[in-house]
Amino acid sequence: MGIAFVWMEKLMIVGVPKEIKNHEYRVSLLPVGAEELTRRGHKVLIERNAGAGSGIEDTEYSTCGATVCDGPGEIFASADVIVKVKEPLAEEWPLMREGQVMFTYFHFAADKELTDGVLATKSVAIAYETITDAAGRLPLLTPMSEIAGKMSIQEGAKYLEKPMSGRGILLGGVPGVEPAQVTILGGGVVGTNAAKVAAGLGARVAIMDIDIERLRYLDDVMPANVDTVYSDRHAILRYLAMSDLVVGAVLIPGARCPVLISREDLKRMRPHAVIVDVGVDQGGCCETIHPTTHENPTYVVDDVVHYGVANMPGAVGRTSTFALTNATLPYLLQLVESGYVAAAKRNPGLADGINMEHGKVTHSAVADCFEMPLEPLSFV
Repeated sequence: MGIAFVWMEKLMIVGVPKEIKNHEYRVSLLPVGAEELTRRGHKVLIERNAGAGSGIEDTEYSTCGATVCDGPGEIFASADVIVKVKEPLAEEWPLMREGQVMFTYFHFAADKELTDGVLATKSVAIAYETITDAAGRLPLLTPMSEIAGKMSIQEGAKYLEKPMSGRGILLGGVPGVEPAQVTILGGGVVGTNAAKVAAGLGARVAIMDIDIERLRYLDDVMPANVDTVYSDRHAILRYLAMSDLVVGAVLIPGARCPVLISREDLKRMRPHAVIVDVGVDQGGCCETIHPTTHENPTYVVDDVVHYGVANMPGAVGRTSTFALTNATLPYLLQLVESGYVAAAKRNPGLADGINMEHGKVTHSAVADCFEMPLEPLSFV
């Protein structure tokens, strides 16, 4: 009887609601994930059509042991762990419960209302974007950064077209006509992938960073049409003045992006140049950027086109879903098999993902951003 009781204590209910953010087509769990969870004795509840945007049918989940639910109510009411892709929106906050584990992208530092709303639920907020690995990398942010970096160039190229309010520039030029100048602020995962695509299309590319060792590495691996530039104020202003497309690819894990482009700086830019700020979900590195949607992705400030879609990878839902869930499933299994406390004790990188616990902020970058008290994790 004792053995059976211990086993029952391990059983968890995992909930997968359908994403409701504008034009968000990703889903947070694949059928194989449902199979892995149910094979281990856990229960999976998934909202009807949650996988439709990624080309995954409900029957694929039910065949793998998941229970398909007609709406989010039953899922939020029953689940011990809610696994999502994007942050819960305001209409989802009343459904969240005290102590319930929410495992998703949050990006709290860019949104005080979200921070306050999730704090009030007293749930446990584990953010994909602040989980680290043994090398200090961000394994659950990396796949979406790769996609967003590549997309930043294809979106930027599109909005450089005249009908899209751009300069009427073909990114790679043609024989006898010079290509576009692309400047990328940040040499991390986003910036590296953006540079690869821009260079492949034939643009002149400058990638800027403050890490000399990173610049040395990029100088070794990038093609000849990519220049590496140390990022200081004067260099940024110089390149803004000659750029057709600027990609913001700056990240400070869990914190708000530093502002590198002020509104005054826009006056230096070419009329109808384009800024794609990939870090908009962390506040962005351009003072005049604000979140937009796939439905209305751009706006113009001082003759400069601003692209600020906060869920860029959501537009390529199938690619993004597979890339994301490949990375998240091992962590989800840890959370479900052991509970978040035991899992975080065993894996300090997972503990780094806990941004809030029972109504308290437990991540320093979030606390610093909003001047909130920083509380230790309950189990430390």
